[in-house]
Amino acid sequence: MSATLYFDLGSPYAYLALERLERFDLGEVELEAISLGALFKLTGRSSWARSAGREVGIAEVEARASAYGLPPMRWPKGWPGNYLHANRACLVAEERGALEEFASAALRAAFTRGIDLSDDAAVLGIAQSVGLHADHVREQIEAPEIKERLRANTDEAFAAGAVGVPTLRLDGRLFWGDDQLEIAAASRRPQTRLRS
Repeated sequence: MSATLYFDLGSPYAYLALERLERFDLGEVELEAISLGALFKLTGRSSWARSAGREVGIAEVEARASAYGLPPMRWPKGWPGNYLHANRACLVAEERGALEEFASAALRAAFTRGIDLSDDAAVLGIAQSVGLHADHVREQIEAPEIKERLRANTDEAFAAGAVGVPTLRLDGRLFWGDDQLEIAAASRRPQTRLRS
């Protein structure tokens, strides 16, 4: 069984999914940072956070966090912003074997402390807090190979059929949304047949 979770650090739903991932029997899940903005361009979609339904969406996220037993949500000022550098920093963290730790710390900082991940200084501080060298991360987020890897990850997600984040790809099936983790986990269980 192979599983990949496509995410973007600007997504509160990605935060909800990553916080609960270990609650489910999904096997090894590979995290893959993408650019949600670039995915939106590919799919012709846009963010609910920039629509008339913004307040409804925020209330839904807050209700889910509460129902899941997570800390109260705090929204970064100006959210959503530009998270391109933050998502590239995920790839730098991945090279150092610290992707899960960095992504979790960044999402918690954003959505429980209201830290703006479109601020490079904030991202570098989070990187340093998980043992990464801030100067190295600062340098690498502008490296052509990191830029290309984020593009490739996004293209891969699009080719797989993802239209938003978080999207879990599990054995060729896609589960879009943090609320789909239960369904994904149930799909892995062997079906019991009743005798007639």
